[in-house]
Amino acid sequence: MDDLGEALTSGKDRLRMMGGGNPDHIPSIQRLWRKQMEALLDDEGNEFDRVLADYDQPAGSPSFREAVAGFLQTQYGWDLTRENIAVTNGGQTASFFLLNRFAGEMTDGGEKRILLPIVPEYIGYGDQGVSDNDLFDSRKPLVEITGERRFKYRIDFDNLGLNDSHGAIAVSRPTNPSSNVLTDEEISVLRGLASEKGIPLIIDNAYGLPFPGVVFRDATPVWDDNIILILSLSKLGLPGTRTGIVVARPEIVREIRSMTAIVGLANNNVGQALVRPLLETGEIKRLSNEVVRPHYQARSEQAMELAEEFLPREVPWRVHESEGAFFLWFWFENLPISCRELYLRLKDAGVIVVPGEYFFFGLNADGWDHARQCIRVSYTQPESIVRDGFRILGEVIREVYRTS
Repeated sequence: MDDLGEALTSGKDRLRMMGGGNPDHIPSIQRLWRKQMEALLDDEGNEFDRVLADYDQPAGSPSFREAVAGFLQTQYGWDLTRENIAVTNGGQTASFFLLNRFAGEMTDGGEKRILLPIVPEYIGYGDQGVSDNDLFDSRKPLVEITGERRFKYRIDFDNLGLNDSHGAIAVSRPTNPSSNVLTDEEISVLRGLASEKGIPLIIDNAYGLPFPGVVFRDATPVWDDNIILILSLSKLGLPGTRTGIVVARPEIVREIRSMTAIVGLANNNVGQALVRPLLETGEIKRLSNEVVRPHYQARSEQAMELAEEFLPREVPWRVHESEGAFFLWFWFENLPISCRELYLRLKDAGVIVVPGEYFFFGLNADGWDHARQCIRVSYTQPESIVRDGFRILGEVIREVYRTS
């Protein structure tokens, strides 16, 4: 995170930032937030003063929660009220609360773990456990070769091994880092298995449906009393407002409310105030479908073209099918050095990526070279930075294979 922050601030002149999950500054979306802020300022009902000067309820603004529930009910027919909605200080805080709620040391003296049915998975989960033991029990994916330079991860259900030691199943959709979108069929199977065991299925939709909707393949949002959805305003272009949203049955929402009151008293009001009108009118769905998703899909396709242009043909590289989110996930077969060492060499050359080995937590990867042969590359920075970053990546990876 220090390197990512340096690349976005003091290191801009020498470091190409291609490692973080910061959203692009989409001009029309930036103008929208300015317009929404101006509406707050012009409101004669002192809404702006309330947003800045008043603590909100620990579960979030009642009107915002009602807007979220109403939007989801209108769009998908889900039976929701504001009692099913909790606001948190960003999606990562929601994950921290939920992962530690359903795993770790239990009050009866036992211990539970979170089953990650497929890795690589979001690096931000990795160190969230508050107990001494590993919070996660992870499974290797099936690696499907889908083209000359493409591959895709799939859940290996034959080796899932769900058992009584698991307190919940957790996935992200799209998956950060690989951009993998679990199919409706995969989600349906996980949903059924979780229900049979009486444990929740936690689905992190930070990049997914219904908003911001950065999904490039067919996928259907799902929810029931045994599913916990995590949504976020960050990838809509509002990471600075730190607004996460949990959709769950009321007793879980009450627990989230209590945790928020203890840890942070209340949440950031600004994101809720800016987005609530867009939920009430349904405009947020149009923006996601017609502005946000097409923007990132075009950037993804451009990044794929740059990879083909700059990565050497003689190097055995593959990229995961780009199905959503903000990243390309590269696999360098028979990589002569570790991805950590590749990261350091790229940093010295002026490019920040993220080494892939850190996304395979909760897994005994000894002897599995794949986990040390991948990197995550973001394509949300300006085109000139992304293009130059791929040029440098090509030069560095050619040298690595040539000299090793």
